[in-house]
Amino acid sequence: MHEYSIVQSLLESCEQHARENDAKEVTKVVVKIGVLSGVEPDLLQTAFDTFKEQTACHNAEFILNIQKITIKCVSCNTESVLEKHEFQCPSCQSTNIEVIDGEDMYLMSLEME
Repeated sequence: MHEYSIVQSLLESCEQHARENDAKEVTKVVVKIGVLSGVEPDLLQTAFDTFKEQTACHNAEFILNIQKITIKCVSCNTESVLEKHEFQCPSCQSTNIEVIDGEDMYLMSLEME
């Protein structure tokens, strides 16, 4: 389960930001996860809850924002959010597309005290 190693890196990053900002603790962690990122949100939540003890995030709320797949059609230059995993332009049905969002995981924000 790579979610455990992701959470360990995430917690290290949170602790570093807390130190740099002279914060005693992190109260909220907001993460954006693309549906194509390969990260399972439920496993990530479980891993965060398991490993946050003994860190600056021990009482932190963990918010997961799921990012749908956003594409840009090369043929008609339209940007669209895909509701299904059908990789074609909803406007012109072209499969000549580029994925522009929904593949990554980002730490979006932290709240600290």
